[in-house]
Amino acid sequence: MERKTIASHLRDALTRLIVGGEVPRQVSPPLGPLLLQRVRRNLGLRAIAILLAIGLWFFVNAGQRGALAPMRVPISYRALPAGLVIVNQRPDFVQIEVRGPRTLLSLLDPDRMLLRLDLSGVSMGQAVFKIGPEMFNVPRQTDVTRISPSQIVLDIDRITDRQVPIHVSVQGQPAAGYRVVSAKANPPAATVRGPSRFVFHIDSVQTSPVEVNGAKADLVQPVSLPAPSDRVTVVGPPAVEAALAISEIIANREFRRLPVEVRDTDYKVKVEPRQIAVTVRGPLNQLSGLDLRGSVFVTAEDVQPGLHDLPVQIELPDGIDLVREVPDNVRVRIYRAKRAVSG
Repeated sequence: MERKTIASHLRDALTRLIVGGEVPRQVSPPLGPLLLQRVRRNLGLRAIAILLAIGLWFFVNAGQRGALAPMRVPISYRALPAGLVIVNQRPDFVQIEVRGPRTLLSLLDPDRMLLRLDLSGVSMGQAVFKIGPEMFNVPRQTDVTRISPSQIVLDIDRITDRQVPIHVSVQGQPAAGYRVVSAKANPPAATVRGPSRFVFHIDSVQTSPVEVNGAKADLVQPVSLPAPSDRVTVVGPPAVEAALAISEIIANREFRRLPVEVRDTDYKVKVEPRQIAVTVRGPLNQLSGLDLRGSVFVTAEDVQPGLHDLPVQIELPDGIDLVREVPDNVRVRIYRAKRAVSG
């Protein structure tokens, strides 16, 4: 109806431009020459007016024809029940296509067409929302012809707390010959929070690294507790103290073919076997420079000439312990002849 009215007005205006006055309702034969005379006057201006009228007619009719406009409409997720969380990747926008007059489509603002999804009735599991044209606020004479995606699937989980042990993260190496004996956190446990499916896979939380490069003594320092993942956070305790026990590396070292000396006698002697093997235990740094030659002996004080089995003795520095000696006794023959006295 509206299009007929516009076309009628355009026809009347065109006629007025041609005849230069009001549109005659009835034209009698005597008016023919008068009409022809008026048409011939200002013929160029009238031609321009006709072209403008035709252009206006096309513009109005083209504006009324159906056009398509793609739009990206934002989505608002509202009223999610307390204690629940969306764990899958949810879309922030929905793509739609609106059909209608170009003049109306040009006035549409996608942000004002916000798609509101009410989550108040969801529970753990999957929630499916069908997206229909009626969910978009578009003006009359326009309609939504395409929606992508046509449905939104949300994966809902429950937020859970769990207490897990704290593991102290150690970075670097102590000084040579030293090691980290233990690394403990105080308090020893923390509470993590997040979707249940992720929380149940968390066995412990790591502290921020404690640097031990070159350390020779125990370390105690405050550390933070970074979130174990982007889904799980640490909610307690607010502060943690890391205590590291550092000590020297204790190791064993075996010395083979150590000669056995006979002390505290002036007589000539013969030892069988002349060499033994000795294993000692102590700090690694001290063992690396240890030399036991001249430290293995038997004492023959007050021992008469003859054949004797005597226990082997070993002189060891402080901090070094004897593990074993093979053999632990040697056979010593003491002769009656005296040793030559060196001058």
